[in-house]
Amino acid sequence: MMKFNFIELLWGKNSPNRQIIPKVTLLSIFAILLFTVTPLSFPFFGSLKRTVFATEQSSSSLSSSSSAVLFNTNVQNNTAANSILFPSSRNCDIFRGKWVPNPKAPYYTNTSCWAIHEHQNCMKYGRPDTEFMKWRWKPNDCELPIFDPFQFLEIMRNKSMAFVGDSVGRNQMQSLVCLLSRAESPIDASETEDDYFRRWKYRNYNFTVAAFWTTHLVKSKTERNPHDLLHVYVDEADEKWSKKAEHFDYIVINGGHWFDKPMVFYEEQKIIGCYDCFISNITKTSRFFGYSKALKTALKTINSLGNFKGMTILRSYAPSHFENGLWNEGGDCLRRKPFKRSEVRLEGVDLFYKIQMEEIRVAQDEAKKKKKKFRVLDVTQAMLMRPDGHPSKYGHWPNENVTLYNDCVHWCLPGPIDAWSDLLLEMLKMEGGN
Repeated sequence: MMKFNFIELLWGKNSPNRQIIPKVTLLSIFAILLFTVTPLSFPFFGSLKRTVFATEQSSSSLSSSSSAVLFNTNVQNNTAANSILFPSSRNCDIFRGKWVPNPKAPYYTNTSCWAIHEHQNCMKYGRPDTEFMKWRWKPNDCELPIFDPFQFLEIMRNKSMAFVGDSVGRNQMQSLVCLLSRAESPIDASETEDDYFRRWKYRNYNFTVAAFWTTHLVKSKTERNPHDLLHVYVDEADEKWSKKAEHFDYIVINGGHWFDKPMVFYEEQKIIGCYDCFISNITKTSRFFGYSKALKTALKTINSLGNFKGMTILRSYAPSHFENGLWNEGGDCLRRKPFKRSEVRLEGVDLFYKIQMEEIRVAQDEAKKKKKKFRVLDVTQAMLMRPDGHPSKYGHWPNENVTLYNDCVHWCLPGPIDAWSDLLLEMLKMEGGN
């Protein structure tokens, strides 16, 4: 079994020192608590039904972005809020389950779909195995239908959908476009030649899908130096997407991976802290400090859009799977099959996920007053189980000079990310297609 090494928790750095408490004392305290609390808390055990498990790891080094992929059950105890943010079908939680074999997959190939980004075109660059494409997500209490492109386009008739976030969000949009290619090929309706801001229109359905690339969801600038320091203005939404978003019916928003880099955080144009910045006179903070503020600003910005009356879907954090080193230290993802439920277990708190759940609930409470909707496309558990789905070294030619040589962040196309469209379509069907 794998064990993740935790980098930070809410209260700061993990300490390697164990508390020296006699085992007998610990057992006595635990027994008293067990017999006292269990009868009182039994009615609330049901609130743990959406707990997701974290993998163990035998090796010592993982990237910080994948090393704390754990869920806090406390952020899911509000049953009323869950019923809105996590819509269920036939009393089935579609986000909690396991991967099962699907010999019929994949439903497109790297030769039949033109939309695959080079760095996710694993088969083109020689990945020798194909089993990673032949799985489907199976919720515990129901069947999740395989994505139907005709049904999706019919629901999206005369509508539009924007994917706002980092390159994993673009990875998701390209997966969707590939799956839709069985029904119709879109025309390029982009307003720019920049591949980071592509827009495609399906003429027979009058459906438009677009990508708006933003590293931090908020305004950010890069200072070229040995540490590649980023300046992140956590209270100013990135206008590259915020000025365009209100013209769409659906906004699928994501983020988190770029908060692993050295950053200086600004609020009201003033420095409020930094992460891994090597500057002595600035208050040191965690990356979660900045991410929480940035996500809050992004969701608040959507709520403030006067002409936007549609639905915002927060796609939850999709973990990376670097092992034996960080992304820039030779870490790689060499596993060739999904984890089983027996190989994963609850062990702590994933701060990216916890922040997302806290901020989306705040946004939903505000949205009710403005006839807006917020939902969660919860892929974290499912993707935690798929260390086999990343490009690794098969996103470029051998010895090619690329920033991310072993890519354990993005997902091969075709691959497990295609299941996100299965989940997305089921969510839309639960909403009645409206």
